Amino acid sequence: MNPYVIEAILALAVWTAVGYAIWRWGPGLRKCRVRCPEKNTAATVLAEQRESEFGCLRVVDVKACSLLPGSALACEKHCVARL
Repeated sequence: MNPYVIEAILALAVWTAVGYAIWRWGPGLRKCRVRCPEKNTAATVLAEQRESEFGCLRVVDVKACSLLPGSALACEKHCVARL
C-alpha cells in the first residue's frame, strides 16, 4: 500500500477522534444529576455548558428539570452552583 494513502487514513482517523471528543465532552447541552437545594431531593437537569476559557467548561444555565417537567423553570436555579 502506498505510504501516502496510509498517512491520509491515519490523519482522517485522528481528526474523526478529535471531532467526536469535542462533540461528546465539549460545550453544549448535557444531562446531569444534581441535588436540588430548594426541594432537597435528587433531580436530573439539562444544563447548558460553555467554554469559559480555553479547555475549561462552565455551566451557565439550566434549561429543564425533572422536578418541573414540561414547564418553565420558576425556581431561582441555585443548582447551577452545584454542577
